[in-house]
Amino acid sequence: MRRRRLTVLFSVALLVFLIDLSSKLLVVAKLEGRSPIRIIGDVVTLQVIRNSGAAFGMGQTMTIVFTVIAAAVVVVIWRISRRLYSLPWAIALGLLLGGAVGNLTDRIFRSPSVFRGHVVDFISVQHFAVFNLADSAIVCGGILVVLLSFRGSNPDGTTHRTAAEEPTEDPTEASEDE
Repeated sequence: MRRRRLTVLFSVALLVFLIDLSSKLLVVAKLEGRSPIRIIGDVVTLQVIRNSGAAFGMGQTMTIVFTVIAAAVVVVIWRISRRLYSLPWAIALGLLLGGAVGNLTDRIFRSPSVFRGHVVDFISVQHFAVFNLADSAIVCGGILVVLLSFRGSNPDGTTHRTAAEEPTEDPTEASEDE
């Protein structure tokens, strides 16, 4: 059962990574240096930008920090995967892993230099950040992790209960036994 969950996690991650990589290769080859392409009026356009920071242009000078964070996410997911028995968690972690590896690949291999590369973003939604498919997978995986956590689900297939639901010992019973 665990092996199937790992297969799901790594299949989702690989699919996300390959879709992200191929979309970035395509838009760089066909759209870079060109005017934005309108998809839905001015609301959704395709335009290539190179992002050295995080969402909304934050942290432009902290590229190496984002590289380290992405690498840490990969390591944490790898460690969690050793105890993975939940299919929904496998999907959520696969989305996070695929997105993190997609953006980490840009940070490692794209210009201006190794480990300081700029991420290729190309989906522009009016009044929002320009993003890519790896970013979308990370957000979807993060939302799924939050929902699973609120439901009380753990990656190992167990559920957790809140302190209010757990039985508590009645202090008057303890004094009667003494």
